[in-house]
Amino acid sequence: MEHSLHSIIGFSIRATDGDLGKVNEFYFDDTTWTIRYMVVETGNWLSNRKVLISLFAMGKPDWESRTFPVNLTRDQIRNSPDIDTERPVYRQHEAQLHQYYEWPQYWEPGYGGILGITPFPLVDIPLAQEPPAPDRHDDPHLRSTRQVTGYQIQATNGEIGHVTDFKVDDENWTLCNLVVDTGSWLPGKRVIIPVAWIKNVEWAEAAVYVDRMRESIRNSPDVDPSKGADADHPGSL
Repeated sequence: MEHSLHSIIGFSIRATDGDLGKVNEFYFDDTTWTIRYMVVETGNWLSNRKVLISLFAMGKPDWESRTFPVNLTRDQIRNSPDIDTERPVYRQHEAQLHQYYEWPQYWEPGYGGILGITPFPLVDIPLAQEPPAPDRHDDPHLRSTRQVTGYQIQATNGEIGHVTDFKVDDENWTLCNLVVDTGSWLPGKRVIIPVAWIKNVEWAEAAVYVDRMRESIRNSPDVDPSKGADADHPGSL
């Protein structure tokens, strides 16, 4: 089932021995559009420190109580490597986390996936090359959902709006759709843009290019707010 990713922000994270905090944002892999980590704000018990928790630690969420169980203890979180989530996440930071928690390293060749997640692209999206930096050691494919919110959407014949939300498949935690506010072009309308429509992403320009004309977007169904953020989308656009 698809859920609004932004509706999951604020879910409580429950360790095996108590509450850890609340979901703050997510990081996804832009080659597979798969969620890799959630950022958890721990609150007063850990001085509001933000921590990264991999999908490998996540259990099945309880949608009614807005709770995520994780197979970790509070002591494990307290003693985990401290990563500044306000800055780019570096591959060596990921490696430290995965070594500490004994999580599989999904970026290694031969990784076979977990929970149905595959390391290979689910859709063929050419990635724009970012300016090389000799001292860059972060993961160029790990993106923040908070950062991508607001990216402009460009159809083949002009701009159509900006990203306001994502739809995530709770079976494999892939981002399958973007929710787009069409702004002044079509005031008061929000539409679903399937990730499969994406032609390329220009990360430096904060722009997503889709292989559809504006007219096809104009005729697509609205996102119906009366059905709730987690309502299934009525069919393919």
